[in-house]
Amino acid sequence: MSDATTRAAELLKEHRDSIDRLDAVMIYTLAERFAQTQAVGKLKAEHDLPPSDPDREAKQIARLEKLASDSGLDPEFAKKFLNFVISEVIRHHEKFQK
Repeated sequence: MSDATTRAAELLKEHRDSIDRLDAVMIYTLAERFAQTQAVGKLKAEHDLPPSDPDREAKQIARLEKLASDSGLDPEFAKKFLNFVISEVIRHHEKFQK
């Protein structure tokens, strides 16, 4: 293996190690987020509040689209991701309502 190939392999490993650490941060962050939204769902169920809040959801989507744009992430991707998360949260909230 040439020195350039060896160096490329080392750089590739460094990038992949960083990606692995970031994946762990994302998973733990999502777990904490869902713990908080489940607490919200329980609170809503206890007080007979609806499982979804369209006004809050719209504000969150707009806020996260701006964060995505500011950070260089595709806002459309961020919107799709948040819509997925919101649908999962609502599903949890509906479960608490039953």
